[in-house]
Amino acid sequence: MTDLRYPIGKFHYDGPLSSQQQQAFLDEIAKTPENLRDAVQGLSNTQFDTPYRPEGWTVRQVVHHVPDSHLNAYVRFKLALTEDDPTIKPYAEDRWAQLADTPGTPIDVSLTLLDSLHDRWVRLLRSLTPEQWKRTFRHPEMGPMTLEKTLALYAWHGPHHVAHVTELRKRMSW
Repeated sequence: MTDLRYPIGKFHYDGPLSSQQQQAFLDEIAKTPENLRDAVQGLSNTQFDTPYRPEGWTVRQVVHHVPDSHLNAYVRFKLALTEDDPTIKPYAEDRWAQLADTPGTPIDVSLTLLDSLHDRWVRLLRSLTPEQWKRTFRHPEMGPMTLEKTLALYAWHGPHHVAHVTELRKRMSW
């Protein structure tokens, strides 16, 4: 049986990245907003409130989580580019998913936020020099993270959550 938590597999990093891998990851991040929007197109409120797996987040929580997470990633990139090896603050994503703005905000608000955020983020990512990709930040739980490894992580993260929705749709014949 497939692990519903990881429909595309767990993240792993085999860096350093070739220029072709880096370009593919940049392209994947650029496509995430459109892919997520396509994945949820036409869903009803009941479907948005369906967990993608037993004891998992609802589709609504997943959709609101992606811009929350990617906003944190964008800030982490900016911190690493402007400070020497800053220690970043992780966030309690499970608790963020329980806050009132998750059930109370229309899905399109988060999809629009993701569009705008990725426009800015991808512009920044495409401007980085080889030296800048080596810059780091410190994650209290994950240790030192290069921007190159963080790129790979978020190139996985978007498709990971899109697959939560698309795999649920397949299982439920939606």
